[in-house]
Amino acid sequence: MKRSYVSVALLLAILMLNIIATQYMVHQYFYENYTNTIGAAIINVILFPAAFFIYKKGVKIND
Repeated sequence: MKRSYVSVALLLAILMLNIIATQYMVHQYFYENYTNTIGAAIINVILFPAAFFIYKKGVKIND
């Protein structure tokens, strides 16, 4: 099994976006901006299936 560099780069980008959205969500929750908190949580929920889809499509099997 070999992984392409493009799929790894996309997964790293999604991981970075997840970290940013999580930090933003915690910051907004601390300052009691709950609508922004829910928005960041929705972004995190949307990014997870995107990462899973890229992971499943990025696996290459060499025979």
